[in-house]
Amino acid sequence: MLFIGIDLGTSAVKLLLMDENGKIHNIVSKEYPLSFPEPGWAEQNPEDWYGQSIAGINELLAGFDKSEVAGISFGGQMHGLVVLDENDQVIRPAILWNDGRSVKETDYLNNKIGKEKLSQYTANIAFAGFTAPKILWMKENEPENFARVKKIMLPKDYLAYRLSGVHCTDYSDASGMLLLDVKNRCWSKEMIEICGISEEMLPKLFESYEAVGQVKPEIAKQLGIKEEVKVVAGAGDNAAAAVGTGTVGDGRCNISLGTSGTIFIASKDFCVDKYNALHSFGHADGNYHLMGCMLSAAACNKWWLEGILDTKDYVKEQTAITNFGNNQVFYLPYLMGERSPHNDPFARAMFIGMSMDTSRTDMTQAVMEGIAFGLRDSLEVARSLGIGIQRTKICGGGAKSAAAKKIVANVMDLSVDVIESEEGPGYGAAILAAVGCGVFASVEEAADKLVKVTATVEPEKELVAKYEERYQKFRQIYPLVKDFYHTLGTN
Repeated sequence: MLFIGIDLGTSAVKLLLMDENGKIHNIVSKEYPLSFPEPGWAEQNPEDWYGQSIAGINELLAGFDKSEVAGISFGGQMHGLVVLDENDQVIRPAILWNDGRSVKETDYLNNKIGKEKLSQYTANIAFAGFTAPKILWMKENEPENFARVKKIMLPKDYLAYRLSGVHCTDYSDASGMLLLDVKNRCWSKEMIEICGISEEMLPKLFESYEAVGQVKPEIAKQLGIKEEVKVVAGAGDNAAAAVGTGTVGDGRCNISLGTSGTIFIASKDFCVDKYNALHSFGHADGNYHLMGCMLSAAACNKWWLEGILDTKDYVKEQTAITNFGNNQVFYLPYLMGERSPHNDPFARAMFIGMSMDTSRTDMTQAVMEGIAFGLRDSLEVARSLGIGIQRTKICGGGAKSAAAKKIVANVMDLSVDVIESEEGPGYGAAILAAVGCGVFASVEEAADKLVKVTATVEPEKELVAKYEERYQKFRQIYPLVKDFYHTLGTN
């Protein structure tokens, strides 16, 4: 049997073909445009996702026995607002996870409705990237479009709908909408009322490993696959990546260095930190997870190397780093504001500590260290809850760098396990498809059998001490400049 995992990213859709033994047979990536109609806004056309996914599946299966395909599932960019009319037509471009237009609505939810009530209703507080503030923004600023809304969906779920005809979502992705009662795994009636919508507008909830239906006959014919192929709900990108790295069960950790960066901690028990600095979401294994998310991780590397230094030779630039733990330059990784733990859309990136002898390599190193320090902020929140973590998996484009893994291991004081397949959400989605087709009894069983650790980067006592000193300095910078950021605004 073959399984297709679809990773619907921000800049491209990545499709992966896996067999029941976890072997990856093919990978295809198809790009699509990202638009910024106003400063701080980010939108995409859902039709581009679908068109490139169909083209990608055709390319993915070329040369393979298409009759062997048994299931399709998804990992996808979270929080995006996709709205459909009474004919299931897209009303407006999707408002994405990294869109910052809903500052006013986020402030209303956190300060008027109140963080305590939001946490009671959903286990989370409002962030500008979440879906509920986007709905309120649309209600206020595009009332004619809002009046036409019959279905509210998330990006990957739009693909599932187009393939199966079922309006669906899963608990991990729905957790990031600020509409789900995470603890009780149902839609929050209070949040539905606050947003001025109805439960009928929201998709049906599934576990990530559950089949929502089968591929529509016309789609099966178009793709040359059987009509019996199951469409499995899938998960938000971080939960799918966690499955792909074996971060399921209880107390396991994964760090993802993608465009955004996350630290993901799986838990069998529901848990919320005192200040809601971490997201408390459902997990793709049927349990829960805590997650700290920074909006710019590998995006910082891309901005610095490609945008400022005008080079794409990441290996050359990062291999030059040898002075670990001794850099005097600090970098705050807030290119697009920040989510965890600061929840500040006004925050911006900055360098501090340069002198006449500061080198190009020092600056590159500072960017990589700043990403790790930013993620450690979230790790410290988890540690404050008594969660003891000794090791972590790592994935994402930014994790391919040896320097990045070394920095993370020593900044976090964690053993960093490198896995055989670093395909993240796409691999996790394919695993979910296999579980949904009955190949494995559970997500945990599948992950334990299929995910293999090939190397471990261990923290070094001397470097850990040096980075501990530097981290304590790093964490002082944001409070010092926070008020200044607010004088700059969000543009």
